[in-house]
Amino acid sequence: MLQELLDADDIQPGSEISYQLCKLIYTNHTLGEKLADKPIEMAQSQPREISIPDSPEERVRDQFLDQWRKDECDRRIADLVSLSRVYGIASLGLLEDGVPTEKPLDIRKIWQSDISINSFDPLNTAGSLVLNQNPNAMDFMHTTEIVVSGRKYHRSRTCVLLHERPIYISYTSSAYGFVGRSVYQRTLYPLKSYIQTQKTNDLVTQKAGVFIAKLRAAGSVVDNIMKNLFATKRAYIQAAATGNVISIEKDEGIETLNLQNTDAAMTTARRNILEDIAAGAGMPAKIMTQESFAEGFGEGSEDMREIARWVKRFREGMEKPYAFMDRVTQLRAWNPEFYATIQKDFPEYRNVKFEQAFYRWQNSFKAIWPSFLEEPDSEKVKVDDVKLKALIATVQILLPDLDPENKGALVQWFADNMNEMEFLFSNPLNLDIEAMVDYVPPMPLEEPKPGHPFAAQDAMEGFNEAVVRMLDRGKRRTNSSSDQIARLVDRMRATR
Repeated sequence: MLQELLDADDIQPGSEISYQLCKLIYTNHTLGEKLADKPIEMAQSQPREISIPDSPEERVRDQFLDQWRKDECDRRIADLVSLSRVYGIASLGLLEDGVPTEKPLDIRKIWQSDISINSFDPLNTAGSLVLNQNPNAMDFMHTTEIVVSGRKYHRSRTCVLLHERPIYISYTSSAYGFVGRSVYQRTLYPLKSYIQTQKTNDLVTQKAGVFIAKLRAAGSVVDNIMKNLFATKRAYIQAAATGNVISIEKDEGIETLNLQNTDAAMTTARRNILEDIAAGAGMPAKIMTQESFAEGFGEGSEDMREIARWVKRFREGMEKPYAFMDRVTQLRAWNPEFYATIQKDFPEYRNVKFEQAFYRWQNSFKAIWPSFLEEPDSEKVKVDDVKLKALIATVQILLPDLDPENKGALVQWFADNMNEMEFLFSNPLNLDIEAMVDYVPPMPLEEPKPGHPFAAQDAMEGFNEAVVRMLDRGKRRTNSSSDQIARLVDRMRATR
């Protein structure tokens, strides 16, 4: 039982935590699941932004994302990271139906196979992930291949993740090796103390409903009749509810148990324990205490910025399993069958071999996490407005000096960027660029003259306004009616 283990007197600050206790804390303790899974939930709350520039991007990206969802890659990564936080180390293993696990992945066959991606905890891989403690060894403090129930896995099929870095000759009981350590290791004692706060809460809820009846004493001699009378009074008080009427003597009274003095101590102790747990787990305290933020995401409060920085660092720690699953998904999504459709629809790929195109796409593959601080729609509209002004200014400057083909490319670039501004335009702009390049107007049209970029226009307008205000102030201060100042003000206003 979790309570029996955490109530043990031999659990002190710095006590080693066992595999079984880690499992009990995760499955039974109120904060066990939160410590292990809440950071993962926050990190995966936003999808990554995928781009493959050196490819038919939209088709290739959609194929990748479809395969990513089919294989439930986000959940597989979450399982791996969660187990590594619970025990200190965990592994992923990719199995193919009918293919021995010691064989490497085959780029041309894996997409046709029925696969299973399994998560292994330290008990499943016990003995194979102890880590070498010889400082002169090539694999010193490095993970190698894993063995699960006597079956060896090729390194191309596995991903091993440690929670925190291993320490030389520091054995981790929960992970059965000289590896990382459980997120519960430093928080074991405050997790034990948290159980006491739950007992206190239970005791307070029991005592909060106690009534104290101040009844007049019956005298020195109490016979059975008086005992029954007082018992009847107490029964009436106990059974009384809203809408009932009871009567007592004028010198008697009924009160509830006063728990006022326990409130501050109980609340302060619970808060301190939660902050100790957060400190031991390396998490912002607000995540554990569940306090509301004084300001939201858009206003950029310092508390929210701190959490955003922490989420960014946590995402960086998840790069290894994401890189592993990215590679597996690429092998399954960008397969020869899919590539045949690309060759059919895109003539430039008809003479390009599958392997050459695959590695070209793989090398240009980028996955970027968006900022955890989400701006409100009003701010996003302002950002899109600035981008649109920059696009228009670029087209105004470059368009007059370009040949028809480059003009078409510039217009296509403008349309593609404008179509990404969903907060400004709900419908995409679709243009026939080839028809635009081949089009010859019936009569020569005057090319648009290069204009000032929006930033320059805004700056000039602001400068003019500032000069007008300065002249107005100078005129008022000197009480001058000089025709020269008046004419200058009028001229500046006319140029705006």
